[in-house]
Amino acid sequence: MIEFQIIEKIQDWAKCNISKQKSVGGGSIAQTNLIRLEDGRTCFLKTGSIRPDAFAKEANGLNEIRKTNCIRVPEVLLVDDTFLLLEHIEEGRKDQNFFTKFGDQLADLHSRTSFKFGFKEDNYIGSTPQHNIPSKTEEESWLDFYYNKRLLFQYKLAEKKKLVGNELKNGFIVLENRIEEILEGSEEKPCLLHGDLWGGNYLCDMESNPVLIDPAVYYGHREADLAMTKLFGGFTEQFYHAYRRKKPLPQGYDYRENIYLLYHVLNHLNLFGSSYYGQAVRLVWSYLH
Repeated sequence: MIEFQIIEKIQDWAKCNISKQKSVGGGSIAQTNLIRLEDGRTCFLKTGSIRPDAFAKEANGLNEIRKTNCIRVPEVLLVDDTFLLLEHIEEGRKDQNFFTKFGDQLADLHSRTSFKFGFKEDNYIGSTPQHNIPSKTEEESWLDFYYNKRLLFQYKLAEKKKLVGNELKNGFIVLENRIEEILEGSEEKPCLLHGDLWGGNYLCDMESNPVLIDPAVYYGHREADLAMTKLFGGFTEQFYHAYRRKKPLPQGYDYRENIYLLYHVLNHLNLFGSSYYGQAVRLVWSYLH
């Protein structure tokens, strides 16, 4: 059941009562409900985050993507520390052009650039903190940003949780010395990333338009977004073909894919435990043989 205080806030905002509420399947981070208002509107409600600022950060991420007009995201209706109320997007069927459109629109999103890597605020990847604030004192390269704020942060968190064995530890030491060589030749301007782009974080609306949900936005290297699409499947060759046709990738992007997958696998190791350890070790050692 939704807390009374949350119901009151929504009803104050809507200027009418909630007539119906229905629990729906969501992620592992929050509880999700569909809310039907007496005036006929339906909204999507997220509650129960363990991070008091997570909903505000998610709302800011959705709004950052929305501002670009490149790809649809749910409109943020109301947000505070205890809940996030979003436009409800009814899901439709993917037509034959869905993934072509999706690849095109993601390429457009990745054409929105910034001067610095990172974002105006830190946010979360799942429920793990994601450090984004750019360095004030020096110009931070993508290599420095990605190694320190992404890989090393997750690695140290895994160490703290006693999830790091010798294979990962030794591999990570060698990887630190090789990362410059691995990322060499891929330098680009920082561009807007969804940040957590796996198959569960997009929808297809009633007009067969792609819709992005649950972002962990920052300005980074677009190969990081594209690598994440490979982690759990859910994207077709049509999607990648459309993307590359509009925004060709630097040579060697497939070689660099594992270094970007590593961030997300380390995050899953930290969130869900040792079942992801073997995959993390394989990704690290794929560069060290």
